[in-house]
Amino acid sequence: MSHLADLVEEATGFARASRAASTVRAYQGDWDDFAAFCARHRRDSLPADPATVALYLTDLARSRKPSTITRRSAAISVMHQRHGLASPTTDVGVREIMRGIRRTLGVAAKEAAPLQVADLRRIVDRFDATVIGSRDRALVLVGFASAMRASELVAVEVKDLEDRNEGVAVTKRRSKTDQDGAGVRIALPFGRDPSTCPVRALRSWREAGGIDDGPLFRAVSRHGAVGGVALSERAVSLVVKRAVASIGLDPTPYSAHSLRAGFATTAAANGASERAIAAQTGHRSMEMLRRYIRHGTVFTDNAATSLGL
Repeated sequence: MSHLADLVEEATGFARASRAASTVRAYQGDWDDFAAFCARHRRDSLPADPATVALYLTDLARSRKPSTITRRSAAISVMHQRHGLASPTTDVGVREIMRGIRRTLGVAAKEAAPLQVADLRRIVDRFDATVIGSRDRALVLVGFASAMRASELVAVEVKDLEDRNEGVAVTKRRSKTDQDGAGVRIALPFGRDPSTCPVRALRSWREAGGIDDGPLFRAVSRHGAVGGVALSERAVSLVVKRAVASIGLDPTPYSAHSLRAGFATTAAANGASERAIAAQTGHRSMEMLRRYIRHGTVFTDNAATSLGL
C-alpha cells in the first residue's frame, strides 16, 4: 500500500510539472476569481453551466483585456477537466461570446517598447561602480545580447556558463519553447566596445558579487550585501524601468521584455537573417519574430523612401 501511495504522490508531482509554475499560479488566481463570482451570484462553479460562464465572461469584458478573459476561460476549462467534468467553455453559446469579445475589444497585445542601442549606451554610462550598479549593468547587457526572456535570464546559474575564447556560452536549461528541459546553448560574444561588452560586464559582476555558484543574478541590499536567491522576473523589469528613467525616458512602456525586443529589432535593422535572430531568441514562430523585424525595419525597408518626396 505504501508503494502505491508513493506512486500516487509521484504521479501528482508529474502532473503539476506539466505546466510552468507561473501558469499554475495564474490559473489558480483565475479560478478563484470565477469561484468568487459564482458565490456572489449564488451559482455553482463546479460544475458550472454554460450560462454562468457566459455571464462571467460578459462581466469581465467590462473591464478586462481579451487576453485576460481568454486565460480565465482556459482556467475554467482546466479545472473542470481536472475533476473529470465536461468543460462548459466548449458550449456553442460560450464560444460565440468569446468571439464577440475579441471582435469588439480587439486582440492586439500591448508590446513592450524595444530598447535602442543608442539608449543602451547612455544607460550604461549611468551605472555606478557599486555592487548594485555592477549587477544592473551585467543584467541589462547580458539580457540584451542574449535575447533571453526574463524567466530564462533569472534561471541562469553559474554552472550554465562556459568561458570560451570568443566569449561565454550560456545553457538555457528550460524555456517557454523548451518545457521538457532539453537545454539550449546560446553565445555571448565579446563586444567591440568595452563599456557595452556583455562578457566583461558579466565577469565584473561575478567578481563584485562573489558569484561562484548558484543563481547568477541575485538581489543586492542597499548596503551591497548579495543574497543567495535568484531575482524575480518582476525585479528585472524594475531594473530596466529604473535604467531608462535614469536617462530621462518615460519608463511606462519599458519592461524586461524590452531587452529581448531590442535585440531582435536591432539585429533585423542591421541586416541579420531571420534564422540567425531566431537561433538566439529561440523563436519557433517566424510570424512572431517577423513582428519584431517589421518594427526594426519600418524605415529602412519601406517603399515610401523611394517616392522621392
